[in-house]
Amino acid sequence: MIERGIHFYSDGYRLEGTLYFPDDLREGEKRPAVLPLSGYQGFNQFYPRLFAEYLTKSGFVCLGFDYRGFARSEGPPDRVVLDEQVEDAKNAVTFLRLQKEVDPERIGILGWGMGASHAIRVAARDTRIQAVAALNGFYNGKRWLKSIHSYVEWNRLIQEVERDRASRVNRGRSTPVDPFIHYPLDPDTEDVVRKELKPLPFFGKRITLQFTESILEMDAEKEAKNIAPRPLFIAHGKRNMLHPPEEAQSLYEAAKEPKELYWIDGKHNDFMHRGDPVFEDLMERLTGFFGRNLQGFGQAERPPLLNSGA
Repeated sequence: MIERGIHFYSDGYRLEGTLYFPDDLREGEKRPAVLPLSGYQGFNQFYPRLFAEYLTKSGFVCLGFDYRGFARSEGPPDRVVLDEQVEDAKNAVTFLRLQKEVDPERIGILGWGMGASHAIRVAARDTRIQAVAALNGFYNGKRWLKSIHSYVEWNRLIQEVERDRASRVNRGRSTPVDPFIHYPLDPDTEDVVRKELKPLPFFGKRITLQFTESILEMDAEKEAKNIAPRPLFIAHGKRNMLHPPEEAQSLYEAAKEPKELYWIDGKHNDFMHRGDPVFEDLMERLTGFFGRNLQGFGQAERPPLLNSGA
């Protein structure tokens, strides 16, 4: 995989990222491209780069970037608002289409975790995207938040959001809090985060409570029908305790054909490692999906998936 550092602008903020190219890309050639979006508290150098390792081996150009305020991208470091990250992703699509190595008519988008709802919303509003994959996400923010909090916790959360909205009006500032105060991790996901994400230099910064309000207002599921007739691939861990499997099932039922629902034999991110057989199978299905819909070959003609650990 060939890498090239890049930057582009979103609402005036300079966002840092990387273009990932297949090793066999020839001068003057244009390839289909996929934009892999990171999840909550994620970075380009983590899951987007991991997806790119596999997708470039199957002939795709990829673009990974850090949302505003994350890593080295410009923007308020404690502000996470879902609508603003959707705008960052839409601007990334524009940037990707402008690259000389990319066929602008063959662009796909892939969202992981919280980024899955971003992928749905961007594609539903932007017909430049020709294929969509949503992995291990949640698609109605209010429903998801309510499902993972007790009755008492839920009412406390709503009161905190209301007080914070009043504070923003009166003082012009949302309250900074622990990033997981309203996004509680299940034990298995917390173990992965502790081992793999917490050591990263940009992980775990405090965020403002406006983030919770932006989740409550997010309803990607309502927009899913607007993706058709472009294809949608939904994948979700059978035993995902962070984002319940019901989220994927509900999104699938709300979307129109063509659509595909694949149940991953795992949890949330326990399988997200090079060489893990569950991850290898997921990537084979993903490269097949994007291959059929962006490269124009059928299942039987799909090029072999190469092990990114080789």
